[in-house]
Amino acid sequence: MMTETVDLSLYAKPESAGTLGMDVAVEGIACGACIARIEGAVKSLPGVTDARVNYTNRRLHVAWRESEFEPSQILRTLQDNGYRGHPFVAQRAEQEEAAEARRLTRCLAVAGFAAMNIMLLSVSVWSGNVTDITPETRDFFHWASALIALPGAAYAGRPFFSSAWQALRARTLNMNVPISLGVILALTMSVVETANHAENAYYDSAIMLLFFLLVGRTLDHAMRRRTRAVAGNLAALRADTAHRFAGDELVNVPAAALKAGDRVLVRPGERVPADGDVINGASEIDDSLITGETARRKVAAGAKVYAGSLNYSGALTMRVTAAGGASLLDDIERLLEKAASAKSRTRRLADRAAAIYAPVVHLTAALTLVGWWLYGATLHDAVITAIAVLIITCPCALALAIPAVQVVASGALFKRGVILNSGDAIERLAEVDTVIFDKTGTLTLPEPRVVNAANIDPAVAQVAARLALSSRHPLAVALAREALSRAPFDNAVEEPGQGVRALIDGAEARLGSAAFCGVVQPVVAEPGLSHIFFRHGALACSFAISQRLRPDAVQAVQALRNLGLDLRILSGDRAAAVAPVAEALGIPNWIGELNPAQKIAHIDALKAQGRRVLMVGDGLNDAPALAAAHVSLSPISAADVTQAQADAVFLGERLAPVYDSVAIARRARGLMMQNLWLAAIYNAIAVPVAIAGLVTPLIAALAMSGSSVLVTLNALRAANKNSTLAEGDPS
Repeated sequence: MMTETVDLSLYAKPESAGTLGMDVAVEGIACGACIARIEGAVKSLPGVTDARVNYTNRRLHVAWRESEFEPSQILRTLQDNGYRGHPFVAQRAEQEEAAEARRLTRCLAVAGFAAMNIMLLSVSVWSGNVTDITPETRDFFHWASALIALPGAAYAGRPFFSSAWQALRARTLNMNVPISLGVILALTMSVVETANHAENAYYDSAIMLLFFLLVGRTLDHAMRRRTRAVAGNLAALRADTAHRFAGDELVNVPAAALKAGDRVLVRPGERVPADGDVINGASEIDDSLITGETARRKVAAGAKVYAGSLNYSGALTMRVTAAGGASLLDDIERLLEKAASAKSRTRRLADRAAAIYAPVVHLTAALTLVGWWLYGATLHDAVITAIAVLIITCPCALALAIPAVQVVASGALFKRGVILNSGDAIERLAEVDTVIFDKTGTLTLPEPRVVNAANIDPAVAQVAARLALSSRHPLAVALAREALSRAPFDNAVEEPGQGVRALIDGAEARLGSAAFCGVVQPVVAEPGLSHIFFRHGALACSFAISQRLRPDAVQAVQALRNLGLDLRILSGDRAAAVAPVAEALGIPNWIGELNPAQKIAHIDALKAQGRRVLMVGDGLNDAPALAAAHVSLSPISAADVTQAQADAVFLGERLAPVYDSVAIARRARGLMMQNLWLAAIYNAIAVPVAIAGLVTPLIAALAMSGSSVLVTLNALRAANKNSTLAEGDPS
């Protein structure tokens, strides 16, 4: 057989110094055992540093050391293990996903049609067997059932038969092998029984098994598509092309070709092609999916804009600061991929169980056949009992128990602005009993703002804000954000440590310290407030600068308290600045002026008491504390190293995602355990009953398929958790 040669090196992208990576779409993944087999086989290749299978989108991510690995080995390794792979191309993957949905739907329709008609014939046979049906009539109904079941099963069973055949060719087992074996044996035995004029045949068992399995598989596929559709909106946000300046001329180029420093024009109605700074123009930007803020943001020269944001009212000229995979949108996509492909501890346990389950199923069925035969049963009855055991012990429910919940919960968190960065973050979030907040940039907004602007003449405030554009002092930067005009005064001079001055309308204007501005009586110091002073001629005033609480901080803190959590604040800021924030939020346990080592010491002390600590922080000094905590969250505005240490990041200005993370995680963990218990109880009851010969193949098919559907439907409840603070505490 000829194999098409694909140059995978064309699809490889740099991941870090000396490391390349790429995504491969994999066909034939049916269960957790498949995932473990693929990852193990690829990781064993020389030069490969990482291999992760994303169960949600059936995608394999491989990273390798440059010049030490030939990427074409990936496809060969997949083929040797019974799977087919090809380089991931977004458009192709979307088409294949839609084609898979259509294929499952057609198979389900055929199985449903066949099952309904066969059951009508079977009911007639069952009722006739206890009344007065003639053998000729019964044989006719059985042959009619065979005429429907055999072609129906051949078509509807293709998703299982093809996967099982690929596994057997690779000399491995997956969960589709016992399914296919059970269906084929049931149909074969039914034809033999019909030919021998027996009272019972099992066409209904085989076709009902396929029908309910396809219901579960279609539900699973639809669930994964719906969850991915939320994250898939990120791809729709990307601009395909950009208008780049080449001198004074505009040139249309692919957005992927942009690099830092390029000047780009973004017209009204277009999406921003890369992260950058506005250098000319004014408009309104919708960046709700990027930052979480639903209101349109007014931008002008000096404003930061992000790739994927939609430009509404005016043309903007921007200078690219991050492109080529380094934008905020790219960071979010990478976090999503990492979270979706990582495995939790419970899921790893379920995967290990599923990996050994298929051989156990075959061994149990074989021992049942031999045991009944040695006990004195006929070969016919022993085979029928073994078929029932084979069907009823199919481990589909176990395979779906954890990943189904994880997929739905991750999607629910993403909808609420939380992006997981760790596979077991959901379980660790569910175990939390203590929440520690940093203050600056976490409980408060990351950027300080003027809080007394309403008490100052707007015209005066605008002059001061324009003058602040010429200063690099943090307080001046905060005041400069209030400037409607982004044009600084031409003759402004900054005096280090003092302030900035300029000649405005024939009179000197000064902005800075009280002494620099000649203010005789400075404003009395207030906790949490800093002041910058302004004088223009005889007019003098002061601007109070403070970091404001996040808009919903009070409600979010109260909701967390309602969950029974112990809340604390550990901050490196001055105690005088921490106290009013703690008082406003009703958090009595707080400490200020802590360095990173002291924060870690407090966390370690709580851990020694048996506490499970959730650390929420954003500063560079919070990174060690985030790593030391049981689980950690960081706002998207945090420093890169801080985000890297966090188990999840949240978008926007609201604090509600912290509450959502704990509430949804608690529910998800409960559903995971429920699913595992459902699968365990089902097997504990069903397997002994089947081995005892008390279950027909039809009942076995109904029981096994019903357990898979039940587990999938139970997992969907993870998305139904109402966590909107405005609608109350959902706990």
